[in-house]
Amino acid sequence: MLIEGYDADPVVPGEPLLLRPGFWSNHLLAVCGEGECAGRPVPEWFGEDGADADVLSEVLFDPGRWPVFRVPAADGPGAVVVYRNLDGEYGTDYLLTHPDGSRVERIADRDGYSSGRGLTWHELIRIADGPPLVDEGLQDEDVRDEGVQDEAARFLLLLPALVDPDPPEAASARLVDALVAVGAPHDGARPAAEHLLAHLAGRSRHDPAWASPLSGGRKDRAGCEGHGTLCRGARMAGHVKRSW
Repeated sequence: MLIEGYDADPVVPGEPLLLRPGFWSNHLLAVCGEGECAGRPVPEWFGEDGADADVLSEVLFDPGRWPVFRVPAADGPGAVVVYRNLDGEYGTDYLLTHPDGSRVERIADRDGYSSGRGLTWHELIRIADGPPLVDEGLQDEDVRDEGVQDEAARFLLLLPALVDPDPPEAASARLVDALVAVGAPHDGARPAAEHLLAHLAGRSRHDPAWASPLSGGRKDRAGCEGHGTLCRGARMAGHVKRSW
C-alpha cells in the first residue's frame, strides 16, 4: 500500500478493523478528550465494552503497523484516514485524495488537539454519500480492496475532521442513524451523537498557515511534527481507558 508522504512508513489496510468490536469506541471517543463532558462517555454507547476497546487499541495503535482507511469518491476528492503510530507521537491524520491522483493533502490531524482546515458538513456528506467506485459484480474480497463503501462507516470515519461551526439541524439525526447502522443501540446513539457534535462544535479550528487542499497549496508530511498529547502507547490507551 502506497500513500504519498508515507512511503517509508508501515501502513497497512485498516478496513477489516471496522467490523471488530471496540473500533468505534477507539475512533470516536477520542473526540471527547477535548473539553469537558456533561456525562461520562462510555463504549456502551456504541454497543461495545471497555475490554473490547482495550484489545482493539493494541491493534489500532501498533507502531509497527499503521492502519489506513480509504474513503474513495467518484465525483470529487476522496479521503484517507491514517493512524500515525510514531513511537511517542501518536495521532490520526485526515487526508484528501484528488481525483487525478496528483496529490494528497492533509486537512486535519488529532494529536490531543485538533488542527487543520478540516471538512465542512457539506464536504463530509458529499464524500460519505459519494457514488461507489466498485462494480456490483465484484466479489466481497475485491470490494474490500476498493476501500470503505458503506455510507455510515464512511461518515463516521471522517466525522472527527468536521469543523463546521453551524451544522444543519439534521446533523444529529444523521449521526444517530449512522451510529445505529454500525451497531450502536438506540438508547446509546443519541447521547453519543450529542456529545460528539458538542465537542466538534466547540474545538479550535483552522490553522491559517495551511492552504486549502483544494487550492493547490503546499504539500505537507502529514503530521510528523504533532505534539502527541492524546496518543496511544501509555498515553493514548490510558486516555481511552479513563473514559470508561
